[in-house]
Amino acid sequence: MLKDEMVNEGKLAALAKEFREAAGKTQGEAARELRVSRPAIVQAENEPNKSFVKLRVRIIEKYSPFKVFGPVFYLQRKNERK
Repeated sequence: MLKDEMVNEGKLAALAKEFREAAGKTQGEAARELRVSRPAIVQAENEPNKSFVKLRVRIIEKYSPFKVFGPVFYLQRKNERK
């Protein structure tokens, strides 16, 4: 992973799982440590289409050397009709 890499929710989900597993923690252990249900951990890691951004960030920050900043929103000027 690159320093200051921008990632989407799908990538956050994958990173959360990757860092938890690298830390040697089961989903149950992570759930207890983060004070959430095990199904919440499962969904945060395996269902990137569901919005679990805050939990994904907590998992990544707990089990990796990274701090997550965001969310990032970009504004693009609308095409104006003449």
